[in-house]
Amino acid sequence: CAGAMVEHCRSGLFPPNIRKFGNAPCILGIDEAGRGPVLGPMVYGACYVQATFESELSKLGFADSKTLTDEKRSTLFKKIQENESIGWIVHVLSAEELSGCMMQRQKYNLNAISHDTAAGLIRKVLESGANIVKVFVDTVGDSDRYEEKLSGMFPSIQFCVSKKADSIYPVVSAASICAKVARDRVLAKYQFSENDLLSWNEQRAPTDRKRSRDDSVEESSRVESSSLKDFGSGYPADPATKAWLARHGDSVFGYPSLVRFSWSTTTLLLDQNAHPFAWLADEEEDGLQSKLSFTPSGAGDARPTGKVCRARFLADRSIAAVSQL
Repeated sequence: CAGAMVEHCRSGLFPPNIRKFGNAPCILGIDEAGRGPVLGPMVYGACYVQATFESELSKLGFADSKTLTDEKRSTLFKKIQENESIGWIVHVLSAEELSGCMMQRQKYNLNAISHDTAAGLIRKVLESGANIVKVFVDTVGDSDRYEEKLSGMFPSIQFCVSKKADSIYPVVSAASICAKVARDRVLAKYQFSENDLLSWNEQRAPTDRKRSRDDSVEESSRVESSSLKDFGSGYPADPATKAWLARHGDSVFGYPSLVRFSWSTTTLLLDQNAHPFAWLADEEEDGLQSKLSFTPSGAGDARPTGKVCRARFLADRSIAAVSQL
């Protein structure tokens, strides 16, 4: 998960512009979009320019993407795409990736994911041949520790990690715009892979059970074009997002893969509305592993002896190990 770097938008919306500036000293800015939402991807963006172009960058009107309208962001992003003096790259982390990382046994928290993603973008730009001499980053967690971490990874680069970097440094503002536009376009073009979304909606709305198959397909199309995309901003406090989560939760399967299962918002809703379950095999195997790993003080090379009991889940179902099929 940590090493699965994706340097382009999943739907092929636009490729990164890796510019070749020779050995000219360059500065780079990094920012993200979609860290807080309960659904959709988190996107990291990086922009870089020659150090001598920094003053020109200020004149282009870049600002923190969250303070701009959609139209203004799109206009500025087009400028970034067309300007041969600006290089940029984005990394899209899907909701599935985030949930998988954060819910695995060896926890990989959001701050660590963010730090590693930022480092991956820097590494990618360096590999392209750019001479990055200074990097500006919007802080995640403690700014001093983050800066120290990045400096240790890239000792030849000067780092400036600060709060509100996206509103202070134009090169970070440009990165913020790349990340925000990428996230918005991924969501706009998102195609649900779950086949049961229509039935999840039908559980909550009266339907004519005698409809023909063609009617069902037509209804599915209407749901796809309206209800399924009416998720608002994706932030937990957004009324549209709340309503969407209420409509599309399933008591057994939970939510579509667009939703971040690792978010407390999702966990709370599932605790309230989903059927309870227990992974008996996992629980008993965990206990068995604990017993097998325990070595009393002074036991030396003693090893557990005796017959190992199978998990109750397997025994109750008469499931036995086989040596050949």
